[in-house]
Amino acid sequence: MLERPLVLTGELAWLGGDRLRRSVASPYREQSDIADDTLRVQRDGRPPREMPLARAPELKGLLLSFQALLSGDAAALAGAFELRADGDGAHWTLHLVPRDAALRRRVGAITVDGSAREPRCLSLDEADGDATVTLLGAAAEPLPPAHVTRAELAARCSGAAAR
Repeated sequence: MLERPLVLTGELAWLGGDRLRRSVASPYREQSDIADDTLRVQRDGRPPREMPLARAPELKGLLLSFQALLSGDAAALAGAFELRADGDGAHWTLHLVPRDAALRRRVGAITVDGSAREPRCLSLDEADGDATVTLLGAAAEPLPPAHVTRAELAARCSGAAAR
């Protein structure tokens, strides 16, 4: 739908359990909360919208991956995803493919790139070819240009841009 990536700035926070919050600061202001199997979106100047996560299985997959990754629950991660790890301690990649067929029809894979003990990026590749790349920590600084390419995002994620 877009000719180039849409760059959003803001924060992504796991609030424990099944709660995840995404706060967008630019180019518009929006807060999305996932909790109790419900997505609630509040954009400035508009009434809040809510929907059950059953209507957006890719969000449920993202939430499951965050929960398992951030809580260190390797068994839950392996139960929900086929796992493959590449790289070494300096630069690594964790590939997650959903085991659930219904989720896999929407989410092709989730990839976490990191360096040492820090994750750099979380990429959600949709089955239709679209992708969401979330830059984390040092990979997000300085902010990418408004017209960043997918290749430039991949370089930040792998750490190649910092080497």
